[in-house]
Amino acid sequence: MKSKKESGYFRKNGREGYVFISLWLAGIIIFRLFPFLYSLVCSFSDLKLFAGVGKWGFMNYTHIVNDSRILTSFFTTLRYAAVTVPMKTGVALLAAVLLNRAVKGMHFFRTLFYIPTLLGSSVAISVLWKALFRDDGVINLLAEKAGIQPVHWLSDSTCALWVISLLRIWQFGSVMVVFLAALKSIPSELYDAAEIDGAGRIKKFFSITFPFLTPVIFYSIITQTGLALQEFNAPFIITQGGPRNSTTLISVLIYNTAFQQKDMGLACALTWFFLIIVSVITAALFISQKYWVYYNGDFQEEK
Repeated sequence: MKSKKESGYFRKNGREGYVFISLWLAGIIIFRLFPFLYSLVCSFSDLKLFAGVGKWGFMNYTHIVNDSRILTSFFTTLRYAAVTVPMKTGVALLAAVLLNRAVKGMHFFRTLFYIPTLLGSSVAISVLWKALFRDDGVINLLAEKAGIQPVHWLSDSTCALWVISLLRIWQFGSVMVVFLAALKSIPSELYDAAEIDGAGRIKKFFSITFPFLTPVIFYSIITQTGLALQEFNAPFIITQGGPRNSTTLISVLIYNTAFQQKDMGLACALTWFFLIIVSVITAALFISQKYWVYYNGDFQEEK
């Protein structure tokens, strides 16, 4: 049992600890927890920006299920993530494998490949991307010089989403660095043994490299899926959700609903509805890892 002296010491230091983290706790409660819970309450109301609440109920969630425009936006967001996440992960893995060599000047190339990630999905980069792909942009000007018919990148509903996706895929540097670190951790003895057995590069990749990288691939898929589902800058700045709402991702729809239509209640309901979808997707990804993710020398078995 603790003595009275020891108990007093811990109580005193406990109070001091709470004092030190009080500002952090206040920030979490005021700027995170309260808005989080308040948005849930507002999702059951017809709250209008600067107008207040008129009635309460499940009308927002009923509207979400019955509005084809909203459902289309959800599916567009899922399609955007389904395109960008695998392609970005694949490009990053390919770049990491190519850059994982002891070649003179390799540090320069690694830095060069990482620069797009440093630029990030900023407003300036989105504006630059728009200037490149608009009808009279740099891409079409170069195409005309080469005798190729210009493409309506941003005004064609099929091409517009690919342009937005390409911007996210282009910023693969951070994922590439993680893959490079993982490649360095694979024991070289395994490759030596495989080479003695007569295994070629492809065989060594799929028998040694890929299984050891599956935890990192899984980590990349989880993090990149979260980022892709929250994408806002690119579709909002480059295409404004067009043409014909083909790039209206859910984040853009929530913004338009809240600040253009001033329907805060519906915007909160959209946010919570989307949170449920993201949670289901994340849970499905975590369940799937037992079938393909390689841990500690063996595939993770179902417990």
